[in-house]
Amino acid sequence: MKKPLTGSALKWIAILTMLIDHAGACLIEVFVMNAYGTSPLAGRLTGEQIMAWYNFDVYLRLIGRIAFPIFCFLLVEGAVHTRNMGKYMFRLALFALLSEVPFDLAFHNMLIFTGSQNVYLTLALGLAAVWILKGWETKKWRLPVGLLLPAFAAQLLQTDYGAVGVLVIVLMYLFREMPWIRAVVCVFVLVTFHSLEWPTVFSFLLIALYNGERGRQPKYFFYGFYPVHLLVLWVIGRFLLVNFV
Repeated sequence: MKKPLTGSALKWIAILTMLIDHAGACLIEVFVMNAYGTSPLAGRLTGEQIMAWYNFDVYLRLIGRIAFPIFCFLLVEGAVHTRNMGKYMFRLALFALLSEVPFDLAFHNMLIFTGSQNVYLTLALGLAAVWILKGWETKKWRLPVGLLLPAFAAQLLQTDYGAVGVLVIVLMYLFREMPWIRAVVCVFVLVTFHSLEWPTVFSFLLIALYNGERGRQPKYFFYGFYPVHLLVLWVIGRFLLVNFV
């Protein structure tokens, strides 16, 4: 029996769960709960109201844990099959740059926030690690170099998921022919990183349904969705939510 999910279907699932996650992280945490002290709603809600919103936020963030492993899996699939790794890397780096201001606005309500960087940079560094591993497959030192340098850069730059994100991408690549080992190892790493990452189990159940086909993909829509949806969430939180909460 043919497996039902194409790469495109997986990407849509990842995008939807990411949107749900970011609705919690931006609208609830930044604007309703005033996590960074920059919300125009500051002081308008009681402690009981904030706790009710917090409980709702937890559910949204748990659903959102599904997205990252799927994006990592699709990144590795792209790296294995691409005919031009340089162009692939350039696109990720370009959208990391384009996404930084929307990321700072959505997650901190600040135009520039240097304390954290968006997930595109994590993916770009993960791809760099895979590129090193793929390019020097006969060299014994490829694993420490391929992992340590990009992981160190991710941690230093404080990218989303940091060194752990790069490690997950490397593990996805190294165990790409051993799907169940890949799933167990990656879930273990993610849950060790943060206990609330346990829903990533569902990510790998979905990945197990991947049929190896790319599917129809509006490529630049997927690339552009990340910065655009962050800007939309920020506008909702900053200018519209204040009238409804």
